[in-house]
Amino acid sequence: MPHSFGYRARTRDMFKRGFREHGPIKLSTYLIPYCVGDIVDIKANAAEQRGMPHKYYHGRTGIVYNVTPHAVGVIVHKVVGNRYMEKRVNIRVEHIRHSKCRQEFLDRVKRNHDLHAEAKAKGERVQLKRIPAQPRLAHVVSTADNAPQTMTPVPYETTI
Repeated sequence: MPHSFGYRARTRDMFKRGFREHGPIKLSTYLIPYCVGDIVDIKANAAEQRGMPHKYYHGRTGIVYNVTPHAVGVIVHKVVGNRYMEKRVNIRVEHIRHSKCRQEFLDRVKRNHDLHAEAKAKGERVQLKRIPAQPRLAHVVSTADNAPQTMTPVPYETTI
């Protein structure tokens, strides 16, 4: 039997609700305030079909550009050919949530400010930049009966 090419084709697993998350939508979902400029994640909720985004936008992150009583407008960048197109999608609030992608950055900014204030009070300088993980230091493991040995490569020999 041929498969269909409809608007919600091949979304059985994509739009399904999580374990013990079935049933009516919580009222707290409708009380979350969204402002222009907020970063949101798009995750379609199958309990509400109205205002559901297309399956392409499921799992994408965008920026809110418009807020209406029941929905928000989200800007999402989509790869089309060799360029990024700015797509403007109107989605009901049941299908979006605030993104946590900037939380680590905001925590680091706050921590750096506190460290800088402490160092300034003491009259010191403090390193606030992130540095990549350096190679581990060399060390020798030895016991009383196991002395360290020097390993050298075997010289090349031909066996012709």
